[in-house]
Amino acid sequence: MDGKRVVWAKQLPDVYKKLDEIDQIIGGHLEIGLLELVKLRSSMVNGCAYCVDLHTQKALKEGESQQRLFQVSTWHEAGDLFTGAERAALALTDEVTDLGDRGVSDEVYEQAAEHFDDQQIAALTAAISMMNLYNRLAVTSELRPKRR
Repeated sequence: MDGKRVVWAKQLPDVYKKLDEIDQIIGGHLEIGLLELVKLRSSMVNGCAYCVDLHTQKALKEGESQQRLFQVSTWHEAGDLFTGAERAALALTDEVTDLGDRGVSDEVYEQAAEHFDDQQIAALTAAISMMNLYNRLAVTSELRPKRR
């Protein structure tokens, strides 16, 4: 190849539109600030610079602090910067994003169940999975954040 990659959303706009619709439906079941933290964390784990930039900007617009955004990459070391519910969601994000051969541990699932009802757990799992899909598509397409 000549260094240019196919941008999937441009080639499959109908698919992009449907995925976006699904993503919005899923997101409607969760608090937007939590959703952006989860999307940011998934993007960090997957090394998607484009998505890290996008969801950092979205979180800032929703009123998230820079300090907390800087700490998402080290959330387990960040003390009480994140609530118990946020920590449970971030732990679930880590395990769903990096399933390996172990899946999601009972411990992490039970922590999530302490803070979220069944519908919220389903929405979190779906949101994390959708973000993983977007991360993989963006990384494969070599999408990069634009300098501001």
